[in-house]
Amino acid sequence: MASNFFAARATSNKAAATAKHVADLENQPWVEKYRPKTIDEVSAQEHTTAVLQRTLTSANLPHMLFYGPPGTGKTSTILALARQLYGPDNFRNRVLELNASDERGISIVREKVKNFARQTPRAQAVASDGKVYPCPPYKIIILDEADSMTQDAQGALRRIMETYAKITRFCLVCNYVTRIIEPLASRCSKFRFTPLDPTSASLRLNHIAKSEGIDAAPQVINALISTSQGDLRRAITYLQSASRLSKSTIPPTPILPKDIQEIAGVVPDSVIKDFAWTLGIAVEDDSMDVDDKSSRKTNFTAVQKKVKELMREGYSATQLLTQLHELVMLHPELDGRKKSKAALAFAEADKALCDGADEELWILEVALRINRAVLS
Repeated sequence: MASNFFAARATSNKAAATAKHVADLENQPWVEKYRPKTIDEVSAQEHTTAVLQRTLTSANLPHMLFYGPPGTGKTSTILALARQLYGPDNFRNRVLELNASDERGISIVREKVKNFARQTPRAQAVASDGKVYPCPPYKIIILDEADSMTQDAQGALRRIMETYAKITRFCLVCNYVTRIIEPLASRCSKFRFTPLDPTSASLRLNHIAKSEGIDAAPQVINALISTSQGDLRRAITYLQSASRLSKSTIPPTPILPKDIQEIAGVVPDSVIKDFAWTLGIAVEDDSMDVDDKSSRKTNFTAVQKKVKELMREGYSATQLLTQLHELVMLHPELDGRKKSKAALAFAEADKALCDGADEELWILEVALRINRAVLS
């Protein structure tokens, strides 16, 4: 009886331990849930995906260097390529992924990278899913955030890439290609990833919203695209956060563009337009009636009062100036002379804020100088 009890208990403990490692799709980040599984699923980046598609047929892969802004699909692309090359069975023993921003020293290159690179790949196994994969006779080492590696580590990596080139291919992923030493970059085929265009980002976001059963209006999708600035990963994260907030109430509340702006930490458009009206800049804003527009005063007291209101709301001075700068520079009714005066004020304020100057004083300084420029 005792042996049966302990055997049953051990079995239940083993089952519980196994259950802990089962991924719960409900709690999984959408960035991972909707990460591309194949090259064809990668949004935009047509030139890069077209070149990589040919490597699937020839299975001849060079060392590669992926560079571009965050959230444009660099890591997703190389992972999708590796899965299509090796299949689910060989992926774990043929691919090594390291984040160089955490493990960037020369010791990591000499230990982890070198030990994995020197191992001869095992023979191809039959795929459990019944599909046939190219499974070329080499491994892939993915170094994410490679621009964070030290100069010594990059120098050591250069020699390893040469020594084990027959059995190992390297893929360096970075945001700033200029931080990769030239001897290392010259050994790689370079692929530039550009920020996603609004059309590609909109298609992907609409697909995710439909899959999750979210009623996302076109204005919401536009707000996601404008706040993320070409970073699809950031846009997907904002959409998931907005969905969680929407479903936290009974019944669920609809997602609005202002909700996206609040989650993204940007200043609402209505606040920026209201500030611009105070400075004497004519903008279209449906939330204001004609009487409110005509009663705008642009004297020092009105501007100072509005700046104090913005500071009490806790808005970031840098974010406020960034959005105001965009509005002023793209304004159709302001001539070049007025825009140049405003640009000089924005530049001086940006330098002062980077040096730790008082936010409220510099917001007021910029506001008054823009007001003078507009009325001159």
